[in-house]
Amino acid sequence: MATITTQDGVEIYYKDWGPRDAQPIMFHHGWPLSSDDWDTQMLFFLKHGYRVVAHDRRGHGRSAQVSDGHDMDHYAADAAAVVEHLDLRNAIHIGHSTGGGEATRYVARYGEPQGRVAKAALVSAVPPLMLKTAANPEGLPIEVFDGFRQALAGNRAVFFLDVPSGPFYGFNRDGAQVQQGVVRNWWRQAMMGSALAQYEGIKAFSETDQTEDLKAIGVPTLVLHGEDDQIVPIVAAAPKSVKLLRNGTLKTYPGYGHGMLTINADVLNADLLAFVRA
Repeated sequence: MATITTQDGVEIYYKDWGPRDAQPIMFHHGWPLSSDDWDTQMLFFLKHGYRVVAHDRRGHGRSAQVSDGHDMDHYAADAAAVVEHLDLRNAIHIGHSTGGGEATRYVARYGEPQGRVAKAALVSAVPPLMLKTAANPEGLPIEVFDGFRQALAGNRAVFFLDVPSGPFYGFNRDGAQVQQGVVRNWWRQAMMGSALAQYEGIKAFSETDQTEDLKAIGVPTLVLHGEDDQIVPIVAAAPKSVKLLRNGTLKTYPGYGHGMLTINADVLNADLLAFVRA
């Protein structure tokens, strides 16, 4: 397996496909999954001539199951370590869900200051802040995330079947047909990871305020969100993010859920390709 070791000694797994002289696209996966969740997009962009890169976040997938560093600062630093190892330049960074938070902090803190980033895309992403606070009344109450923690600690194998079978892909909506292969692939990825990393990651994706990260980003940034997202409700996410970005564009999808990159890959891939090429 292709891996790098971070400055704090964590082994991070990554994929790197395509011509080394092609423009790179780096993908940042969501919680509690792995880089495998980007397979459809990686194959699509590879076919269109791009170099595609994705890594497993620390504690997820095939990366080391370490006991610490499960926060946005370390997530972004680990992504930067992969970028520097591969010497990616003029890259497009695309993040989904928690990966959208990771990509946001990476671009703001490491990528743009070093001139390594050309564009970014945030898909169903958690910024600016998921948690309900006095300043963010549209967010979700802490009890929602406490419920996630309780379900994961109690029986994560069951929890990790319930999430994709229901709200993640919108399979709980009237008339929806559950795609068992999609559910099983989600479960497979989730169960590969560390229960500790996934448990602590709930705080990272729900309580990290990324307002200043978004304000710091100046590269063209596409914000995509499903209007029926039950995991990261759109009201506290995409419209707020695009107002904070200096060069942001918002596109929403009526009826689409959180897992639209998988369920509606044909539409999302075409829109991402148009943005990358623009």
